[in-house]
Amino acid sequence: MPRPRNERQALEEERDVELPAQLAKYRRDLDATPRRDKTRREVIEWQIRFAEKRMVDVLARLASLEGC
Repeated sequence: MPRPRNERQALEEERDVELPAQLAKYRRDLDATPRRDKTRREVIEWQIRFAEKRMVDVLARLASLEGC
């Protein structure tokens, strides 16, 4: 798939496609990981938090581009 032509398109693609797919995968992984495997669950929970924070950042950057 060709890369987006500008920053706005890249951020929109990340917001609409990449991050939701990552979050869905991480949540499936978390559901499939036994509760007794605390270390693995902590890693997956960290990945979820990181992706959620990235989503907030992407939304903020898109909002700032709206003001331009």
